Amino acid sequence: MSRTKVVPIPVMGRHHINAYLLLGRRPVIVDAGTPGSGRRIYEQVAAHGVDPTDVSLIVITHGHIDHFGSAAELHRLTGAPVAGHIADLGPYRAGRAREPYIPTGPMGRLMARNKNLHIQVEPLEPDVVVTGETDLEDFGIAARVMPTPGHTAGSISVLTDRGDLVAGDLIANSLFGLVRGRPANPPFHDDPLRNLASLRKMLALNPTSLHVGHGTPLEPDRVRRWADREHRRLSRREAAGRSAAGGAGPYRAPS
Repeated sequence: MSRTKVVPIPVMGRHHINAYLLLGRRPVIVDAGTPGSGRRIYEQVAAHGVDPTDVSLIVITHGHIDHFGSAAELHRLTGAPVAGHIADLGPYRAGRAREPYIPTGPMGRLMARNKNLHIQVEPLEPDVVVTGETDLEDFGIAARVMPTPGHTAGSISVLTDRGDLVAGDLIANSLFGLVRGRPANPPFHDDPLRNLASLRKMLALNPTSLHVGHGTPLEPDRVRRWADREHRRLSRREAAGRSAAGGAGPYRAPS
């Protein structure tokens, strides 16, 4: 089987929100962006010389609307089945992210008040329900879906044969992707300690690069150093009896 190539598909800005096209024997899309971006993703796939109707699978990394907001539309446009983890079926079926949002810091507290985070999008029933590590060879690429819970309970990543880790929101570039190459938490994590454990587990597999939902690819050694600092920070907070989420209370949309 041909080796898998990872191609970024910008959904918002140049790197602010990303989907990805994985190229092997058949193409696979990872993530579907915000509501209304299905056509844009479809056209960018075609611009890379790929017939979008040849896409064999759409993998959704987790149940936040900037990642599954256009999944149902993209499914209709391409005809490809959609894969999502069983633990995030609730958000997919409801068309809403699970709330409350738990900010990781000031950016998350600010963003949580954005009404666009709390809208309902078109619901989705995944055709392929992920329950554990899943080989994607049958879908035409040399890669595995890896459960990476913590950002949400059903967060997943895709690890290719070349060592590229398409990591969703397991890690991000600083300031929601605006500061390129600098590792940081995304604005929210359901469980920061569990997410950090998932990140370190993936780093132990020695990926060559981390392709994230928000920002440019991250260099693994730099992420390792960040993860060590984050482990110390969270351990201090835990020892002090404070929230691992930085003392920021959960935010639920006003009724």
